Amino acid sequence: MFGCPRSGKAHVERRKGRCDYALGAAPAEGDIREVERRVNEVIGRCLPVEISFADRDLLPPGVDAGKLPGGVVGAVRVVRIGDYDVCACSGAHVRNTGEIGRFKVVSYDYSAPVLRLRFKLEES
Repeated sequence: MFGCPRSGKAHVERRKGRCDYALGAAPAEGDIREVERRVNEVIGRCLPVEISFADRDLLPPGVDAGKLPGGVVGAVRVVRIGDYDVCACSGAHVRNTGEIGRFKVVSYDYSAPVLRLRFKLEES
């Protein structure tokens, strides 16, 4: 939406999380509400979440090994979310995005160049 790369840092728990993004300027309040709308639109597509494994040196296109811990060698767990996303991840996952619930930004701040979104996941 903002033309920025994937989140630089993220921490997601069962009901809450935060993500940091590198942006050139602070977003307007309306932009944040549009982020919520778009995220909930993707969640509502009930995309399948599939898990596979790949050698660290042979990861699928689009999978960034840069966020993996330094000592990871051999097989890496790859999570594919329908046609929307693919990433290396060791966390727990739903079977499809419809199980996530409703995404709600609870607060955000911008300290150039980082936008930090704090969010919660509500029951649908």
